[in-house]
Amino acid sequence: MSDPYSNAVLELAADIPHLGRLEAPDASAHKVSRICGSDLTLDLRVDAAGRITALGLDLQACALGQASASIFARGAIGATLAEVQQGRDALKAMLQDGGGPPTGRFADLIVLQPASSYRQRHGSILLAFEAGLEALEKAGQEVHRA
Repeated sequence: MSDPYSNAVLELAADIPHLGRLEAPDASAHKVSRICGSDLTLDLRVDAAGRITALGLDLQACALGQASASIFARGAIGATLAEVQQGRDALKAMLQDGGGPPTGRFADLIVLQPASSYRQRHGSILLAFEAGLEALEKAGQEVHRA
């Protein structure tokens, strides 16, 4: 079994882009991992096509959750709801079902593959993607109301 806290994971956890809340976001989402208590609030802005143009993270999580949020934040600008959902689904399959690592803008999630054996950390690892999906869905609902 590989060490889930590799140097790559620790480097990502120590360098998370887009930390801090956004002023006047188009949508926000708050997620908490019930098992470990990791906590994330994500704000985002989207363009008319539904692509993320800005995001902000307020995060308290273990190194694995921080690394995942770092990868999410690095790849999220320009992403659509479908791309975030594809990244989340591939991440979940990699962690829970032994699936291959995500590809595309979230391909760096491969560094978290050793965490598949640590089920109690899966919720923390998925937080940024779950919050991103919720916020994108909210932003899409706001666009349709306007």
